[in-house]
Amino acid sequence: MATLKETLFKKIQEHRPRTTRLVKEFGDVKLGDVTIAQAIGGARGVKCLVTDISYLDPMEGIRFRGMTIPETFAALPKVPGCDYPYVEGFWYLLLTGEVPTMEQTLEVVEDFKARAQVPQYVIDLLRTLPRDSHPMTMFSAAIVSMQRESIFAQKYAEGMSKMDYWDPMYEDSCNLMAKLPEIAAYIYRMKYKGDTPIASNPELDLGGNFAHMMGIDKPYDDVARMYFILHSDHESGNVSAHATHLVASALSDAYYSLSAGINGLAGPLHGLANQEVLGWTQDFMTKLGGKVPTEEELKKALWDTLNSGQVVPGYGHAVLRKTDPRYTSQMEFCEKNLPDYPLFKLVNMIYKVAPGVLMEHGKAKNPWPNVDAQSGVIQWYYGLTEYDFYTVLFGVGRALGVLANITWDRALGYAIERPKSVTTAMLEEAAGIGQKAASN
Repeated sequence: MATLKETLFKKIQEHRPRTTRLVKEFGDVKLGDVTIAQAIGGARGVKCLVTDISYLDPMEGIRFRGMTIPETFAALPKVPGCDYPYVEGFWYLLLTGEVPTMEQTLEVVEDFKARAQVPQYVIDLLRTLPRDSHPMTMFSAAIVSMQRESIFAQKYAEGMSKMDYWDPMYEDSCNLMAKLPEIAAYIYRMKYKGDTPIASNPELDLGGNFAHMMGIDKPYDDVARMYFILHSDHESGNVSAHATHLVASALSDAYYSLSAGINGLAGPLHGLANQEVLGWTQDFMTKLGGKVPTEEELKKALWDTLNSGQVVPGYGHAVLRKTDPRYTSQMEFCEKNLPDYPLFKLVNMIYKVAPGVLMEHGKAKNPWPNVDAQSGVIQWYYGLTEYDFYTVLFGVGRALGVLANITWDRALGYAIERPKSVTTAMLEEAAGIGQKAASN
């Protein structure tokens, strides 16, 4: 008698050709307002989510409240003596759509400081986890452990008007956003630096304090500000944003919702990409003899990579059709602060050579670099060489966007998300190849 697993494997082998055929031969067949290819392919390109926080323009890249990345950096109040804006001022922009004054920004800075203390039980919980746990596991666990602090959950249980749901959601989101940098830095120091946490400095802004708690000198404070803003939001359809929105749509509070988004961010197809790109770049440099190659040497190496069936990580994007402005922003930082760093020189040369090779190769829809092509190099240069932690950095930044989004979801009373599913047999019938269609 076949075991359950053996029977399941047989069923899988029988089913796979059906899905493959539907996508390949009948992908354009309509199911109402979507196609079979979209239904099977993760709803790619289906316009069914609403957010005013950010929009991904194929040619201009991400816009935060209508502002491009360069416009955002130029408009927001900057930390005195630094090149990049207060993250707290950016939070104000995401929530209101208005550029704050310095006075308004500093009000948020002080508000976050008042909310920033991490409960001791969170630290105790983190210390009970095995030290070889992934830092994203620790980060997600810390977030969801604080659910007992949720003001929304408390107010909802007491009974409140739907029109007021946004208020406790805002409070939860601010409380979370203020605490995340310290939680992330604690995880880093505990896991990678011999359990030597660095106490928060109440005189510093969010970005500066994070760098301080990480134990990394200037200008890493500006790296943090830049990194958190660049990674904050990317419309509602990416996994971390969508997962946060989906869970929040059930009236789950910000702690449950953000934890779900962080879990989605941990996937290899989402937040892990930056560490994979860095690893590939370092291996690539090793294969080139540990030196920065000439353009001709690099071109040959890239062709060898593509001809062997591999890809060039960090290049290509599902929506963008030009260089990701987030890449450009980080490149400009590197040109100013680490222009002679060999790894940056290699990345910069790949940027000059790879698009032409990829266009000639012909299989890449977008031959330009995305945000991940650059970000790991900066972290490595400043001594943050632990790949696994990079996604936690991403998570702190992404929280800005998704928490702003779910605050507005509550304010506008968006419904619980509940798309309709169909079976493979229904798809085959719509394509004219199902049993019903065949019998007619």
